Amino acid sequence: MSNLKSNSAVLRMVMLSMLIAIGVVISPILRVEGMCPMAHLINITCSVFMGPWYSLLCATMIGIIRMLFMGIPPLALTGAVFGAFLSGLLYRISGGKILFAVFGEVIGTGIIGAIASYPVMTYLVGRTGLTWMFYVPSFIGGTLIGGTIAFIFLKALAKNHMLGKIQTALGVNIYDRKKNESTSERKATA
Repeated sequence: MSNLKSNSAVLRMVMLSMLIAIGVVISPILRVEGMCPMAHLINITCSVFMGPWYSLLCATMIGIIRMLFMGIPPLALTGAVFGAFLSGLLYRISGGKILFAVFGEVIGTGIIGAIASYPVMTYLVGRTGLTWMFYVPSFIGGTLIGGTIAFIFLKALAKNHMLGKIQTALGVNIYDRKKNESTSERKATA
């Protein structure tokens, strides 16, 4: 049992590292300031795979790396951390509904993160001419694009029962176990 927990912990760290690396590498795809759809894909995927705390850590690390090495403004953090955490939280609260993970990312990043970006960009970075709602349209647009891609990807994993297998290997809560068991029972009785 101890060995299984140890393997799951190592696998979680490897998965987290891979998601961070992938997030940094694919973040320039479709990116314009205030809109980074691929970051939202990673946030939602990490939320579903490992939960809100890992997703928050993943988004924070990707944001810091992007800021340090790519010259991205602090939007890399304000536009990621709220949605990443809320995505994982709503996924858990909903009992594993992927749509709720996407909804958490849209609300957390598209509204909360966008509004939190105003004081950061105005007072810390010195941008002028911004309003509290300035980033909301682009953040919501980015989350809808990335969220749609994440939804399609995660639904395909769930349909093939790979999502439950990944979650089992990572040692996290598995929400489609009942679906897997009922499908197995139906096949056994048929």
